[in-house]
Amino acid sequence: MSPTERSSSRGTLLLLLALIATAPARAEQAELPQVLLSRQLMEAEALSVGDVVELSADPSGAGARSFRIAGRYEPLPDPLLLAASRHEARLHLPDFLELTRVASDPSPDEAVSRISLLLADPEDAAAFAEDLGKRMPGLVAVPAGRAEDEHNPFVVLERFHLAISLITVFGSTAFLLALMVMRADERRETVGILRLIGFTRRRVLLEVFVEGLFVAVGGALFGVALAWTLEGAFNRFFQWHYDTPLVFVRVTGSIAWRCIAAAVPLGVLAGVVTSWTLLRRQVLELLRR
Repeated sequence: MSPTERSSSRGTLLLLLALIATAPARAEQAELPQVLLSRQLMEAEALSVGDVVELSADPSGAGARSFRIAGRYEPLPDPLLLAASRHEARLHLPDFLELTRVASDPSPDEAVSRISLLLADPEDAAAFAEDLGKRMPGLVAVPAGRAEDEHNPFVVLERFHLAISLITVFGSTAFLLALMVMRADERRETVGILRLIGFTRRRVLLEVFVEGLFVAVGGALFGVALAWTLEGAFNRFFQWHYDTPLVFVRVTGSIAWRCIAAAVPLGVLAGVVTSWTLLRRQVLELLRR
């Protein structure tokens, strides 16, 4: 791909443009303007680099212009376009303006709808937007990055995930306590025998604590290892299903440590609490005598 093709003067045209026809490259078409097509579009229409296509801004195909395919590209993954067919094209800016020119607009080459600015100090974004709005009423300035507001879908999604995770943790903790209570009841006689041969409550509790610690750490490590193992399988399946390179699951080191930090104390606490209910009983009661 030439430097000209990688230049910043390139428009992205979602293919609301009509794909009219393809033809093999010919010598007389060597000067045709070039276009980049998304991988999904080229696969759907069985196109190849060097083919000639006709694009039109009119769904009926009126005013179509011929372009030569210079290469393919992978659209930038976007969760908001997850279910959309990424049939897109990228044109040089002059070709894009010529293709989308409106006859009723006397100066289409001088009109812009959006400008991106890079501030020297990003902290001045709010003050800059307010000042620009006062100087040019009707012009709206918004940060290009992720906005932490109530209307941002990613903020809503993050809060939804947080709520689900809290419910899962509390539910699994209750389930764990129930299992530990049943397990402790099964070991009632064992605890009674240990008390009879001279083990103090503190020593039995310490043994339960150490045992619970090993079980909790082993379970947490197993869960993290299972998540790491299944991460690639989940990503490959959903990337195949939605035809996108978007990463759906990512288990990072910080996530793993947070899971371990939450799982180990809960596991140990559940074991100690349920065992302490047995240790408070009399020895004969533990032996069911």
